[in-house]
Amino acid sequence: MSNVPANPKIYHITHINNLPKIIDAGCIWSDRQRLQQGFHCEVVGMPTIKQRRLNDIEVTCVPGTKVGDYVPFYLCPRSVMLYIFHKRNHPDLPYTGGQEPIVHLQADMNAVVVWANGHNKPIAFSTSNAGSLTADFYTRKEDLHRIDWDSVHARDFRGRLTQERKQAEFLVFDWFPWHLVEHIGVFDQNSLKRVQLATAMGTHQPTVNIENSWYF
Repeated sequence: MSNVPANPKIYHITHINNLPKIIDAGCIWSDRQRLQQGFHCEVVGMPTIKQRRLNDIEVTCVPGTKVGDYVPFYLCPRSVMLYIFHKRNHPDLPYTGGQEPIVHLQADMNAVVVWANGHNKPIAFSTSNAGSLTADFYTRKEDLHRIDWDSVHARDFRGRLTQERKQAEFLVFDWFPWHLVEHIGVFDQNSLKRVQLATAMGTHQPTVNIENSWYF
């Protein structure tokens, strides 16, 4: 569809209250693992979509696995889901805390692929929202050109097709190591202080900055 960036980044969004537990665990768990281990956290997603990802949608390029078996990343900050958090009015979203407590955990896609290959860790990506029943999945890096990168990076995503393609996801099976998080983007000074405090005691300390352009 469009040219693949030479050095694409991926972004996992989570509530700031979850960060200390992620650091303590040394990883981000998939929803499947989170539920099986009784890992309590601030859940900010839509329950119906989470259930669909866990039970219904197979990652076809890795037979026998479902979307909920993977840790999800967007291919851009300032995602469509973040906009939904920002509006605080979606009827299917119990979370109403807005975008302010949400943090972006950024990783380098190329580094993640190298790590995953070295650890026989399944990875996949979708060309649209992985929670959609019409999502297409691929696992080879050579297929990244199938993503509509113009839509991924679009600031104006009011068109239905652009909105769907902007929600392309990168998926890492089971768990994602904390040491591959290279940067954390936050909303404001208060969040910056909280994240700096949470990361200060760890052996791995990503950079942390207020990223105004990552929020609405």
